[in-house]
Amino acid sequence: MPVYVFRCLDCRRIVQYTYSFSEYETATPLCKNCGSANLQRRIGRVGLAKSEDSRMDSLMDESALAGLDEEDPRALGRFMRQMSQEMGEDLGEEFGEVVDRLEKGQSPEQIEEAMPELADEGGGMGGDFDDF
Repeated sequence: MPVYVFRCLDCRRIVQYTYSFSEYETATPLCKNCGSANLQRRIGRVGLAKSEDSRMDSLMDESALAGLDEEDPRALGRFMRQMSQEMGEDLGEEFGEVVDRLEKGQSPEQIEEAMPELADEGGGMGGDFDDF
């Protein structure tokens, strides 16, 4: 269901309501803070649905890869974070920690040393950071 966002013109607070399209036409929202009906509709965030193929295409676009320097852990971390956001999936705590460490400038070798469970023998991700 769509989320409708309003600003109260009396107390200046933002309020949100969830209505179906048909409910919205007859709804009379009130400010949740002061009870006023003097609300102004705001444009909220818009989400676009993409197919998995289009998400992968945007990741592999040359402009997306242009800033990727394989020798720069921060650039690698930014790319990996963008990849996980584009996929829209939770890739787990370990992935998040690896990305955080890369963005802080730790080299893949330092991360592998600090997180030995990610190596093949530990049953983690498999492979090594050279695979990225």
